[in-house]
Amino acid sequence: MKNDFYSGMVSKFNTFSHAMPRPPFTERDLRSLRVFCAVAEAGGFAAAEDRLNMSKASISRHVREVEERLGVRLCERGPSGFKLSSAGMVALELASNALKSLERIRPEIDAVRGVLSGSLEIGMVEHLITHRDCRIPEALRELARRAPDVRPHVTVMTFANLNQALRERRVEIAIRGMYAKERMFDYQALFVETHRVYAATESAPERREDRPLVYRPHPFVEAALADHGFARGPDAGGLEAIGLLVATGNYAGLLPEHYADLVAQRYPMRALPDSPSYRNSICAITEASRPLTRRAELFLDILAELHAGNGA
Repeated sequence: MKNDFYSGMVSKFNTFSHAMPRPPFTERDLRSLRVFCAVAEAGGFAAAEDRLNMSKASISRHVREVEERLGVRLCERGPSGFKLSSAGMVALELASNALKSLERIRPEIDAVRGVLSGSLEIGMVEHLITHRDCRIPEALRELARRAPDVRPHVTVMTFANLNQALRERRVEIAIRGMYAKERMFDYQALFVETHRVYAATESAPERREDRPLVYRPHPFVEAALADHGFARGPDAGGLEAIGLLVATGNYAGLLPEHYADLVAQRYPMRALPDSPSYRNSICAITEASRPLTRRAELFLDILAELHAGNGA
């Protein structure tokens, strides 16, 4: 299996460019490929130094070796900054997919033997664990009990970034709201949260027009602005920022009820009497065309067990 992987990988890169004579691409170049991917993902040589624990000169040498093997310039670097060439973007996609396949060899063989191992990349939106029906921490604890060699990596992202991470396969399972079903994703409902528009209690407006609505790129915020007569207020980068601005008394903000209840313990706020209400089904989401690993299947099963009966 490993030899087949190397052969396929070498074949792809040896046919990548025919423009210039170049040395053959071999297995020994895997380290340089890893360095190139790290540089591209970090956005430059300097940014990759700490991540790789290597000097800039050493990083540059590895990237140059990859370019020599492929016979093309992969990136521009200099006073104007770092930028991948069109060939570099293609090489990054191929190299990333190939290296991820290599990393999957051991976990997949372990799975055949009945032992689950490897990393499980999970992305989720913020502040879910404050909801009374959320059982994600319990699910991770149960995963550790049933498959102690699986290493979950959890990253909190915005709604937009989470979608992008799913499409780019940087996460295997995304936990977020299901606002509209997309064909490219599969959805497993977990629980339901309700969003409403809140204002500080001491200065709660009589009319919604009296307090601009804090803005963030989110389907419910867009709907509230388009359909319910709110004026657009300042931009905010997440629920914490919205809660902070609402607490000033100068703005209204769309928040999940469970999170607003938590903030209101220190900064009194209430939902506007005529606030729109949005039900948001929180789901575990996977890419429909991507075969699930056995560790991902196990985690989804555990999530289903623990969230059964939530009415999602």
